[in-house]
Amino acid sequence: MTNPNNVSLNISHELAFIDSHALNIPTYRVLNEQGTVSEGATVPEIDQDTALKIYDTMRFIRALDERMQAAQRQGRVSFYMQCLGEEAAVTASAAALDDNDMIMAQYREQAALRYRGFTLEQFMNQMFSNEKDLGKGRQMPIHYGSNELNYMTISSPLGTQIPQASGYAYGQKIKHINKQSGELDSEIDNITICYFGEGAASEGDFHAGLNMAAVHKAPVIFFARNNGYAISTPAEEQFAGDGIASRGVGYGIKTIRVDGGDALAVYAATKTAREHATKTGEPVLIESLAYRLGAHSTSDDPSGYRSKDEEASYRENCPVARFRTWLVAQGWLDEQEDEKVKEQVREQILDALKVAEKVAKPPLEDLISDVYDTPIPSLQAQYEQLKSHIKKYPDAYPITAGRIK
Repeated sequence: MTNPNNVSLNISHELAFIDSHALNIPTYRVLNEQGTVSEGATVPEIDQDTALKIYDTMRFIRALDERMQAAQRQGRVSFYMQCLGEEAAVTASAAALDDNDMIMAQYREQAALRYRGFTLEQFMNQMFSNEKDLGKGRQMPIHYGSNELNYMTISSPLGTQIPQASGYAYGQKIKHINKQSGELDSEIDNITICYFGEGAASEGDFHAGLNMAAVHKAPVIFFARNNGYAISTPAEEQFAGDGIASRGVGYGIKTIRVDGGDALAVYAATKTAREHATKTGEPVLIESLAYRLGAHSTSDDPSGYRSKDEEASYRENCPVARFRTWLVAQGWLDEQEDEKVKEQVREQILDALKVAEKVAKPPLEDLISDVYDTPIPSLQAQYEQLKSHIKKYPDAYPITAGRIK
């Protein structure tokens, strides 16, 4: 008998509702909140160099976030978004990937870019939109991108990267499909990871992207950062179901829920998800549970929608300190040396900031120089109109007016 409805036909003679929380989804954890291995947990295979690189990245991002938050308050940059509280989720997941895997980020994943090798100078150049910025000053701060590091340029609209990730991942799979059988004839070499918050999971693009990946079996890891708030909207006002993980199951996607404050658990979960994606060509959804310790952005004041007591209770479960405790216990990290390095990193960040803010802005023609191979007539006409406008009102554009060619 065929099954055109594509359902599990489990006939019942009793009428009953299926509760929205009928599926009991576990949260995978290795390290407890004190930074020691939980009873019954198995530490994933991870070498010392990888573990220390994860910690070094988290430590750097924490220092960068603190410095740039202050820089925005001083009026030196226009905007900033911290990764505060989610350093382990982002860094450890990036560490579990191959460097040639594509990263499609939302806007709080600077740690993934740093892990790949993005330099302090590159971070600063982007945030100050100067002439050394890889994006030529076209993006607002923290909208990074690096072709060299396989990190797709961030776009502000929520969720647009989700269906894009499904399509990109399917493209990565195609070359491994046997034209006669339609099946994989070799293991997929590279996959895509797509980061987004639980708020973005309320966008239509989320549902379109997951369904596309599930039906066409695209090797993409959907990494949902459930940090409790979509700007000022708490999770309980966003959805009634059991988090984001339940949706993955609903779409027929292999799903993992993980403690996002536990670097070891995130590393193991992402490693396993990647292995599944490369071997089967299928997607995986990972829901990371972590708390956004900072404001949504420098334009946000969280005191308007959550209490200081709530923040303080989660601040005690710092993911950086948690992983640091485990590293010290392993004998892989010296506490005194770590404190010295922290101070050195802070000094390096401040020095780089002072340099980047003095670098000249990109020339005006960079606005259109490589949008197309050759600027189309309508774009060129707009550019000429802009030049004329700036020349007419040079005092209103003091930085740009003197650099028009």
